[in-house]
Amino acid sequence: MSQQPVRDNRAEQELELDADGYRAIAAYQREGGVIVFTHTHVPRAIEGRGIGGRLIRAALDAARDEGLKVVPQCPFVAAYIERHPEYRDLLVRK
Repeated sequence: MSQQPVRDNRAEQELELDADGYRAIAAYQREGGVIVFTHTHVPRAIEGRGIGGRLIRAALDAARDEGLKVVPQCPFVAAYIERHPEYRDLLVRK
């Protein structure tokens, strides 16, 4: 599996990660100082190889670097944050 960098496609509001000819995406919407992750898609052909986790880790690291708070509407992103408590400080508190 080739290791490609995660790209921020701001025009499409998607973070993208290519692997073995497939593209995984994390869709988002930015609202001021908040980023809302709305959907994550990893093609079936590359599931189970850590692609989604790598994509979301990069997304959350980028949010932290930019000083953004996170709303994980996407269940995959919410589950990732639940499993990785070092990212819980990014969550918007209600």
